[in-house]
Amino acid sequence: MNWNTYFETLIYLWTGIAIFVIAIFLLDALTPWSLKKELIEDENVALGIIIGCFFIAIALIIAAAIR
Repeated sequence: MNWNTYFETLIYLWTGIAIFVIAIFLLDALTPWSLKKELIEDENVALGIIIGCFFIAIALIIAAAIR
């Protein structure tokens, strides 16, 4: 068992999660409308699909940067 590998994995995990959370807050701050209102109250499916694609893109970028 190599503890150094586990420690590095945890560092990459928390770094990726932190970057992902920052990206979500930036998306919410940079849009001129309320994401919560558009997604929950107005049930804007198209916006939900776009945000889902944004999350996948950010996850791919983070994975490529860590690798």
